Amino acid sequence: MAQVTIPYKPRSTQAEMHNSIKRWNVLVMHRRFGKTVFAINHLIKECLICQLPRPRVAFIAPTFTQAKRIAWDYVKYYASVIPNIQFNETELRVDFPNGARLMLLSAENPDSLRGIYLDLAIFDEFGMMNPRVWGEVVRPALSDREGGAIFLGTPNGHNHFFDLLQQARSEVQEGSDKWYWNIIKASESKIVKQEELEAAQKQMTEEQYEQEYECSFTASIIGAYYGKLVTEAEDTGRITKVPYDPSLPVHTAWDLGVNDATAIWFAQVNRGGAIHIIDYYENSGVGLSHYAEIIDRKDYFYGEHLAPHDIEVRELGTGKSRLETAQSLGIRFKVIPRMKIIDGINAVRLLLPKCYFDRDKCQEGIDYLRQYRQDWDERKKIFRDQPRHDYTSHSADAFRYLATGLNQRERMIKPPQQVAVNDYNPFSI
Repeated sequence: MAQVTIPYKPRSTQAEMHNSIKRWNVLVMHRRFGKTVFAINHLIKECLICQLPRPRVAFIAPTFTQAKRIAWDYVKYYASVIPNIQFNETELRVDFPNGARLMLLSAENPDSLRGIYLDLAIFDEFGMMNPRVWGEVVRPALSDREGGAIFLGTPNGHNHFFDLLQQARSEVQEGSDKWYWNIIKASESKIVKQEELEAAQKQMTEEQYEQEYECSFTASIIGAYYGKLVTEAEDTGRITKVPYDPSLPVHTAWDLGVNDATAIWFAQVNRGGAIHIIDYYENSGVGLSHYAEIIDRKDYFYGEHLAPHDIEVRELGTGKSRLETAQSLGIRFKVIPRMKIIDGINAVRLLLPKCYFDRDKCQEGIDYLRQYRQDWDERKKIFRDQPRHDYTSHSADAFRYLATGLNQRERMIKPPQQVAVNDYNPFSI
């Protein structure tokens, strides 16, 4: 086989990382490090050296648009020197002469990735993706050929990317030879000139600079609606063990997905006025009958089931609304009237200081509330006056309906009694 020289000269830090890659890898990189160039060239190398028949590798971005805008030009530039290479622009796919294939994929709809096999997957900005894309879809796709994964990103609070980093650290500390992790800060890499870093520091908030350039996971999530309130709940011990009280009704609040996830919060209003969030459930790709079964299986004593106004819209295929379908399954919803999203967000901000969350059953939903944030206008470089729609939206929307529905019940006029966290008893009256 003729020798092929890819027009890529990695920086010393990049070269060290290329040579250190194991089966499972978590790499935290500051802005302008060159993580996309690093990722694409590592995938090209894997296509050329993989000894398995018909190798398959993938660069997975949060959205299809990001995959095309950020990575496709790099793929064409670096792979174009390979004889007989074939580029499919429509599918963002490259076929190598040895039968290998490099694909640019999107995490927008995790279920759309089912059915493929992979030898290497690289996730770009994994913290911005629905974690289901890894655990339910990509990880099984790596199993039969014992493929590997590289998770790339910049910090965005204590989310699933942070959790994965913690796992990698723990595995390496315990002596595993299958894990590798690294954190590259701008102050250490010297890739961005010092004068540019100083200018950025003057023009950005401290939280923005620490997150984007110094890889801080403790800085507040930029544009987050509820991040500080969730952190406050942690600091004051309100994310704890909150058992179900059989003497109180459980109210549920739903965000009903059509082509994406459905999220359900389970809450009890304590006699003292505190809100006990005792459970959370989210799933996708299943019908209302599945959620009716989940509700029944939990065997709670239910109060109101809260749902948004669009549950009354009739579906073209059946002529029935989901409200009617739910009634036939034994779920009678109370419909929350349409309201401005910002009003619902403000209702959540008022509700959160009164909430106690069960740490174990609600962790997924809590993480999504923490990360729910304003949409960013890349062209204007400003935050839009609307939330970003991503995998965190379902949890946040359902909680918005909970806050609105409980307000309508007028059960929170009297503020909750102040109690010391150590003396808190969820069953107290």
